[in-house]
Amino acid sequence: MTMTQPAAAPPAATPAPPQHAPDQSVMRLRELVFGAACAAAIRAAARIGVADALGEEPASAEELAAAVRTEPRPLNRLLRALSSYGIFAEQPDGRFVHTGMSRMLREDAPDSLRNIALWCTEPWTWEAWPRLDDAVRTGQDVFADLYGKRFFDYLHDDAPESAAVFDKAMTRSSMQSARDVVDSLDLTGTTTVADIGGGQGHVLAGLLEKHPALHGTLLDLPKVVANADPRLRPGGALADRATLLPGDCRREIPVDADLYIIKNILEWDDDSTRRTLRNVVSAARPGARVLVIENLVDDSVSMRFTTAMDLLLLLNVGGQKHTRESLVTRMTEAGLAVGDVRPVNPYLHAFDSTVRGS
Repeated sequence: MTMTQPAAAPPAATPAPPQHAPDQSVMRLRELVFGAACAAAIRAAARIGVADALGEEPASAEELAAAVRTEPRPLNRLLRALSSYGIFAEQPDGRFVHTGMSRMLREDAPDSLRNIALWCTEPWTWEAWPRLDDAVRTGQDVFADLYGKRFFDYLHDDAPESAAVFDKAMTRSSMQSARDVVDSLDLTGTTTVADIGGGQGHVLAGLLEKHPALHGTLLDLPKVVANADPRLRPGGALADRATLLPGDCRREIPVDADLYIIKNILEWDDDSTRRTLRNVVSAARPGARVLVIENLVDDSVSMRFTTAMDLLLLLNVGGQKHTRESLVTRMTEAGLAVGDVRPVNPYLHAFDSTVRGS
């Protein structure tokens, strides 16, 4: 019997080359190295005022350009770039609408970040950032080398417009965070509070409004307290319970209080931090409460924001933001017993402590 050989199998088809998905790390790094373009686009939109011009109804680039007096085609390109980051949104018909982030570029928004956006992109920043490698190598700021004088001297002597932006940005930021600080504080048993380096005194004013029996002192540089919150100044609604004390907390803190608040001033340089904390301990009675409120570069959901601020401080004043450990160490060395450490909001942590007995 003849056996029939099975038919040979057809040759295997050559597999198609794999379709590679885009390498997400490559795409992300390409985006990051163009980060300056995003910052510049935000600055341009803030300076032009496009967020203020866009109302509740969708608007075309042509309509917005007429309102803010720009050319429509470049404005469309700017809005398209910002929309890719979720700042404004482009509709299918090409018109633009607000997003949560674009609304914060409005001057009149309760949570406006317009002046913060301008401050973080001021002209001097574009010259300082490329020198970050020098600052990392030396551990020193680069500002005096760039401009021939220290940062704040340059602002007030040579860059009054930038100084004005700084003042507006710090005022708005202080007002926004003051609400969170006031809401988070338990003042049971407290009758006197001292706001050390408290700027215009927004935290102090909020506390005095919330607690009618409370008395408080605002200590800051003479030019600062002269422009304190109107509620605290003579004739203001809270003036009879407020003392405005010109002074430098790095030199002396001549205030006796139940509670001392130190918010966002322990970042300029390590020597200033140590002196300020020592001066508080020297002024306070044993058992007095000291509340330090700072941005942290660890233990925070705002790491990208706070680490960026940390690098900017290195560049312009040689300062730094703290870790939880570094701040507890400084406070303990100064004579404070640190207790509760808790978040005030996504950007700030409160370190509750008391002055140790002698």
